[in-house]
Amino acid sequence: MLPPSLPAHKPQAMHKAHAYWGLGAWLLLVSAAAAAGGFASAQAADFYAELIRPSWAPPAWLFAPVWTALYLLMGLAAWRVWRLRGFVGAGTALGLFITQLLLNALWTWLFFKWRLGGVAFAEILLLWMVIAATIVLFSRVSKGAGALMLPYLAWVSLAAALTFSTWQRNPGLLG
Repeated sequence: MLPPSLPAHKPQAMHKAHAYWGLGAWLLLVSAAAAAGGFASAQAADFYAELIRPSWAPPAWLFAPVWTALYLLMGLAAWRVWRLRGFVGAGTALGLFITQLLLNALWTWLFFKWRLGGVAFAEILLLWMVIAATIVLFSRVSKGAGALMLPYLAWVSLAAALTFSTWQRNPGLLG
């Protein structure tokens, strides 16, 4: 029995506060990954304009809003899994999630900063596989969390095809 000074709903309120702090932490983590990639592509506008791209390539202005939405969805998905199972119960899934964030940021460096088209293409294939595995593991915890990651997988699928096509069209610029 709780002392009279502590209302019975207080532990539940503390749990909710902890969950919201967790949401902030996951959103901060995906924002850090976005910033790391953004740092590598900050001066990429001129380089991207130089590249011969396929006719189906999205316009440059579309990337920022799409990535913003995708990072938000990724953060929400990870938070949901963490909230339901924590690191102890979903350590592998959350570890894969963090791995794909690192791979995501690395791709931008490989392609835009270091201009390694072939390496960037191989890396994005690995990224795609890690995202797919993350979706499988997230879905085992929460179908909703897995579903939140699907637009990201679709966009990375397009990005992989675009990476390959652009690399093939620009051997002088993308090694």
